[in-house]
Amino acid sequence: MLTLNSQLMPTERVVLNSDLRYLDSKGNLMRTRAELSVARMLDFLGHDYKYDQAVTLPDGAVVRVDFVTGSGRHIEVVDSEADAAKFRKIKEEMPALDIVAIGHSKYSSKVDEIDSMFFYDESERTQTGSIFIEDPSLAFDYAHILPLVEKCSVLHGHTSTVMVEIIGSMKNNLVVDFGEAKRIIKDTINMIDHKFFINKKYLEKEDDTHYYVSFQGPRGYFNLQLPKMTTWLMPGEATVENLSTEIIRLLAPRMPPNVEALGVYIYEGVNKGAHIIAGVKKEEERKG
Repeated sequence: MLTLNSQLMPTERVVLNSDLRYLDSKGNLMRTRAELSVARMLDFLGHDYKYDQAVTLPDGAVVRVDFVTGSGRHIEVVDSEADAAKFRKIKEEMPALDIVAIGHSKYSSKVDEIDSMFFYDESERTQTGSIFIEDPSLAFDYAHILPLVEKCSVLHGHTSTVMVEIIGSMKNNLVVDFGEAKRIIKDTINMIDHKFFINKKYLEKEDDTHYYVSFQGPRGYFNLQLPKMTTWLMPGEATVENLSTEIIRLLAPRMPPNVEALGVYIYEGVNKGAHIIAGVKKEEERKG
């Protein structure tokens, strides 16, 4: 269960990549966030897989490939020149092996605010890509109450950073233009910045300017009059998981039609937070 920091509006937000642990749904400890994202994508698409599998080359040497799917496809996540060299060696020595690579566009290169990832092989099939956008400016302050959690059943606040993953078919070697994607994400986060989040089931009544919320929690009875302009009613409890889902709901209509899924990470300090990934329905699919 996620433990939330109950301190009110921390003045610093620090997330150290080295402190994070990437566990997939099978309990495998991933080495990098890129590997975790591949595992999440495979889960989302309904593909079974095994992680960190041995492959024996014709000369007897054994190399390890990051993923092998249930259909027999091998996937190598390329995070370095060594990974790229390993992938090329496998392709050269075992041309019949069904293997694709996923990695940074120049293998070891990395832009501070953006990591990009792509699928590639030698066929002419439509490529699926994923981009990641993470930047200190993609953050928001908020307050909430979780009446079902004793420690969090009083009014408290957080500053959370957000990382967004955009998955879709590639056009002209792009999923979405980075600048446009960052603008959409920033505009969306601004909508929920400095808001108070509460489950709408606690709403007793409302008038033109206020919501009236009340509930009995482990810390006593609460009866709040909340300005509508600073309050965000949630379809469920105001957990970080539901906040991730809410951001996806707000982002989805703004995305171009080639986007197939969105993932949102929300961090609440070091080494804790939530990641939700969800499919994006096209307008014609919604109408159908």
